[in-house]
Amino acid sequence: MPASEVAAHEIRTSLFRLVRRLRQERPEGELSYSRLNVLGWLEREGPMTNADLAAAERVTPQAMMRATADLVAAGFINRADNPADRRQVLLEITPTGADHVHEDRRRRDTFLAQAMEATLTPTEQELLRLAARLMNNLAKVPQ
Repeated sequence: MPASEVAAHEIRTSLFRLVRRLRQERPEGELSYSRLNVLGWLEREGPMTNADLAAAERVTPQAMMRATADLVAAGFINRADNPADRRQVLLEITPTGADHVHEDRRRRDTFLAQAMEATLTPTEQELLRLAARLMNNLAKVPQ
């Protein structure tokens, strides 16, 4: 097996383990990860249509409608008319939804920072920051 494939396997499995561990930092009974992702999209990108959210999350529009209906009912997002096209509805995050996203990120960032300080040397921490930037570059490679 070529060295690049071995490295790719190691990176992929390590990323999945870390993601799984970060998910464990979320309290029992919290929003599902998919619903939290919807809030994250709206918080980062601003108002979006249901179809845009479905495409971003690679789910059916029907599945996204169920998720957004739950988030509207919980007060995390609002529906608004699209001024550019009255046939469309825009979904936008509420201050309560944004607070929820920020608290979830803060909790996981705190865990990760503490874990890094407890297990990695300062040099290893810097290498990990560099690796994060490189992984972001890989994430931007066109499909």
